[in-house]
Amino acid sequence: MSNIIVRGAREGNLKDISLEIPREKLIVFTGLSGSGKTTLAIDVIFQECQRQYLEAMGLQGINKPKIDFIHNVSPAVIITQNESNKNPRSTVGTLTDIYTDLRMVYEKLGVRVCPKCNKVISAAECKEEVEKTDEDFKVFMYCSQCGYRMEKLTRTYFSCNTREGACTTCEGLGKVLDINKENVANESLSLEDGAIDFWEQKYKEYQISSLYNAFRHYGIPFNDNTPVADFSNIQKAILYQGVESEEVKKAFSGILPPKTVAGGRFEGVFPTLWRRMSDKGGEAKQLNDYFNYDICPDCRGERLGALSRSVTVESTRLPELSLLSLEELYTWIQKLEDSLTDQNYKLVEPYLMDLKTKIQRILNVGLGYLSLDRQTITLSGGELQRVKLAATLDSDLTGIIYIMDEPTIGLHPKDTEGMITILKKLRDLGNTVIVIEHDPDIMQAADYIVDIGPGSGKHGGEIIGTGTLDELKEQEASVTGTYLRKEKQDRKEFRKGTGNAIKVENANLYNLKNIGVSFPIGCLNTVTGVSGSGKSTLVFEVLAEARNKKQTSRNVISGMEQFDQIVTIEQSAITKMKRSNIATYSEVYTEVRKIFGSLKEAKDRGLSAKHFSFNTPGGRCENCEGLGYVTSNMLFFKDIEVTCPVCGGKQFSDDVLSVKYKDCSIKDILQMSVEEAFSMFHNHPKIERILKLLEDVGLGYLELGQSLTTLSGGEGQRLKLAKELINNNGKHSLYLMDEPTTGLHPIDVENFLTLLNRMVDSGNTVIVVEHNQQVIKASDWITDLGPEGGINGGKLVFAGTPSEMLINGETITAEFLRKSYST
Repeated sequence: MSNIIVRGAREGNLKDISLEIPREKLIVFTGLSGSGKTTLAIDVIFQECQRQYLEAMGLQGINKPKIDFIHNVSPAVIITQNESNKNPRSTVGTLTDIYTDLRMVYEKLGVRVCPKCNKVISAAECKEEVEKTDEDFKVFMYCSQCGYRMEKLTRTYFSCNTREGACTTCEGLGKVLDINKENVANESLSLEDGAIDFWEQKYKEYQISSLYNAFRHYGIPFNDNTPVADFSNIQKAILYQGVESEEVKKAFSGILPPKTVAGGRFEGVFPTLWRRMSDKGGEAKQLNDYFNYDICPDCRGERLGALSRSVTVESTRLPELSLLSLEELYTWIQKLEDSLTDQNYKLVEPYLMDLKTKIQRILNVGLGYLSLDRQTITLSGGELQRVKLAATLDSDLTGIIYIMDEPTIGLHPKDTEGMITILKKLRDLGNTVIVIEHDPDIMQAADYIVDIGPGSGKHGGEIIGTGTLDELKEQEASVTGTYLRKEKQDRKEFRKGTGNAIKVENANLYNLKNIGVSFPIGCLNTVTGVSGSGKSTLVFEVLAEARNKKQTSRNVISGMEQFDQIVTIEQSAITKMKRSNIATYSEVYTEVRKIFGSLKEAKDRGLSAKHFSFNTPGGRCENCEGLGYVTSNMLFFKDIEVTCPVCGGKQFSDDVLSVKYKDCSIKDILQMSVEEAFSMFHNHPKIERILKLLEDVGLGYLELGQSLTTLSGGEGQRLKLAKELINNNGKHSLYLMDEPTTGLHPIDVENFLTLLNRMVDSGNTVIVVEHNQQVIKASDWITDLGPEGGINGGKLVFAGTPSEMLINGETITAEFLRKSYST
């Protein structure tokens, strides 16, 4: 089979590179973060595969990447980390269609009480008839005991997404809504700069005008472009609750609320959201990010109506099945099969076969600990990717190019072995598997590795090594090979901490089995364990109770009072607004705009700092409203972003772009990397400090104008960490982090560990959930959960230093830690 040939790739930071990749092999693209791996794999190879495939069918619309040519490609499938369904109704059960099969089983075999004779009856033993009422068909059945005619509970009644099946109180969500203020408002921004997330375009101007009219109505002084954080309490009350709120009426008891919008009748951000969410149309789905959800008081989170959730099969209700891990569910299905008569088995045979096939696929990718009711929005990038990967395993397609973005994210080394088996199976079916990875175990298993670098951003974009891992280690130019060949110096001494500790007793949430753990204060703590062992539950839900000052009778948490603040940084660390970028999120852009607004050129043109914002009218291109692109509808395919034909992607008017600072326009600044901007603004201490922290967390290669929507989970998490450090101001803090090394090359991990150690040495305490062997070795204290995942996890199996784990540890983590020292 001919090789895939790439010639003259110049996309992103790629420097006119050419290479050949063997087909029907397992290929790894590796290199430092920002070196160009993803650009080559996705923006070049995948994009061109899709373009050629669609054009072969006579379809146009996908732009050719910046390359001379690519030969010998075929249709490609991409499995990434970040394509998640944001609908809170989407669960593992609905995503995989496993829940659909179970609904069919309950329709055919469901056991319920007859409302007439109160005897227990089975749907399988009752006669049925179908009746047409207008345009609908209804299925009725007759009680096998008394003959009473009743409506049959069909599959529709076992769905929480239908009127017939959903709990009427929570409408099938299992939870009731509460506004998530953090996602709604970024108080560090002004309203004009986009502080309220769902205020966009002309609607934003309308709302701001209405709010300011309300301020005038009540005689409240205000200034344009003021960060919401600097609003007074009454200004915030009007902004969030509106002029009809009791708080505002009480504050201005002698003034009647305004009657018109022009006069200041401002509804308020929160009332607007509630009103729009109550609309059951399509818009409500777009508002999910703005709400939190609490357990429904009626169905207690079971989602189904009272009758539907009372039906049993094999003495088990459907909501009870949804709580089982997939491993437990597989066992239940086998037990059900053994208990059925031949007649009843025929009724459900295709559904049971399908269930076993689908569940087994997911068990094969190491996700047996997941339950059907687990919301897809709570899955990590790695978990979601593996769920999607599981669906490909029974495919008979050959000759496909599969491209995967770090499939080992969130995997314990034990589970990585299973992932390698899956990747090789896909290859052995006659497919080409291209994996973007940093994991040495995946590299060791690869048939061919492409090392990209030597650095990040403008310092990357070159092919610096190719071949097997052993061959890479012999190539001087290969950064990855050189690092893996180098002898590692491991720590022998570990911090003792302050002598105090955070203590958790009787932790029993989800699969945690009443465990007690202790985290030494003033140390770098690592929580380890196989996937599903309870790590995230312990750190981000049990400890979060203390952060929110909640205590239960079971969980007893002490030691948290010793911190000024508790900072939680998870994989979904930041709200990815399309109008937010690295510069605006880090708040460095405010300082940059001040500099441009103070220039003589700007003043001569009547321009101020606000004209250099792409989020407000005045200086931006109004055709694309400052985004630099417009959206093109592709009908049957995903919409694509096309460069704005008016400004050519420059975002601003020519007047604004003509103003230069050190020969650079505001657009030039936005196109600089963090590292380049640091040199540009070396004499501005506030800007320098922010950019230095971005570099310290490993984001020096990112462009200031890069949209947050393009960041990986790990990049977003490290960006939030940088912002927290920017605003720390000497506070004694506890940092809780969820796999912060996600997406980092081993060399980047070393640099990131330098930052974590600096944070601890400054008087902070860090607790990270991690599988990364480098982090485990570098930590002061390890808390290992297990021994396995799901129902077989949730126990404390080791606590101590890395040295103690190496000598005395008998856990799976200890086994792989010892293995990492020997390779």
